[in-house]
Amino acid sequence: MQSTLFKTAALLLAAFCTAASAQEVTLRLVSAFAENAIYVQRLQPWIQKVNAEGKGVLQLNFIGGPKAIPTFEVGNAVKTGVVDMALSTGAFYTNVMPEADFLKLTQIPVAEQRKNGAFEAISKVWNEKGNMQYLGRMVENQPFHIYTNKKIDKPDLTGLKIRITPVYRDFFQALNASVITTPPGEVYTALDRGVVDGYGWPIGGIFDLNWHEKTKFRVDPGFYDAEVSLIMNLPAYKKLTDAQRAYLEKQLLALEAENTFWTRYAKDETARQEKAGIQTISFDEATAKGFREKAYEVAWAGASKQNPEVAARFKALFGK
Repeated sequence: MQSTLFKTAALLLAAFCTAASAQEVTLRLVSAFAENAIYVQRLQPWIQKVNAEGKGVLQLNFIGGPKAIPTFEVGNAVKTGVVDMALSTGAFYTNVMPEADFLKLTQIPVAEQRKNGAFEAISKVWNEKGNMQYLGRMVENQPFHIYTNKKIDKPDLTGLKIRITPVYRDFFQALNASVITTPPGEVYTALDRGVVDGYGWPIGGIFDLNWHEKTKFRVDPGFYDAEVSLIMNLPAYKKLTDAQRAYLEKQLLALEAENTFWTRYAKDETARQEKAGIQTISFDEATAKGFREKAYEVAWAGASKQNPEVAARFKALFGK
């Protein structure tokens, strides 16, 4: 009798454990940025929080950065389900979905994007075009700048070889630059060997990559807004239970609530660059205004050529 009871209890325990484990899902997460980049450093505590609070519901398995999956292959890895989630910027997966580059043109916070319909519009395009779910944006208030080793006195890059991503290809070409595309991991060597005279990059992050050692000037003002977001394979997202989706959404909103960090970080990085000997190239007020306006004019014109319908929809929602 005791043996029968023991077997029954064991079977019930096994069934309970199986049911419990079935309620928990583990998502594989990769980063398009190196592990030492500020974006990944900021993400790590969030991953730990998600895992600590999500036992029995949802867990994240951080696989790594470009050593796991090369930067420009991350988007396709998410689209095809090789990984479930990724931290990336749209500029790194335009090969999968050109519309991803439009996100740099947002001029309102992600909290407002969630209220005015922009976030929903983005998610809809990501679903249809990329087989992805747009989950949340963790970087804001990070303008892009031109960094150069040759001094300029006007918004003209004639004769300069500038490293780019799709973010600033059209704009830099409109400024007469010769453009070269490389992954972030190759920029230091390109600067060191004189393969490029400069590069485009946000206000923050150059110290993570040691580019400050090979950089003499930063051009002000900044333009656009660096977008770094979490994206997810759409079928994997649809497989989540209502409870898992709700939990993930809760944690994403908590992550976005910390985006005020980036305004302080931009100020700190500006001061740090000055201390490192990077000189600021500034234009007069009228020239600076024209420079920034041209950046947006060129970018929206390029977006309209790429996808007129989506560009028009986003432009109406992204502006102040």
